[in-house]
Amino acid sequence: MDVSAKVTLFEDIFEVTALNPDAYKFDRVNRIQALGTTFECELLLDINCEIYSLKEGDKVTLVLASTLHLDGSPADHFSYMPSSEPTLADNYEYVMHGRVFDMQYHKGEKIDISFSYGGLLMKLSGDKKHLASILPDMRLYLLLKKD
Repeated sequence: MDVSAKVTLFEDIFEVTALNPDAYKFDRVNRIQALGTTFECELLLDINCEIYSLKEGDKVTLVLASTLHLDGSPADHFSYMPSSEPTLADNYEYVMHGRVFDMQYHKGEKIDISFSYGGLLMKLSGDKKHLASILPDMRLYLLLKKD
């Protein structure tokens, strides 16, 4: 079994379609609007642009994971202890930890899931069958890397 399959709740490649849509702008934060290439989920994501820079047309792999431990063991979501052991984060360029704070179901099969990563927000919208592993109030990791 693929090690990442034990901990990955969602994974797709997203193409950035707009940067700071609707004139959204804060110092050190960019809002990314993107579309998933496999599951066609829509993404709005705030990132610290001083740490990680994306531009329109960039493609990134986005992973939502329950833990960073490669063996799938549960994460301690209340503290972070650096480790010399390899983790899922080693394969990514940008990692945030947060939680689901809202889920809205729409007619048909569409769902909007809102996340908070210490004040940086994310909204993931798509077919609920692709997002079924994500539950209300779940704590999780977001991992990004450019393709």
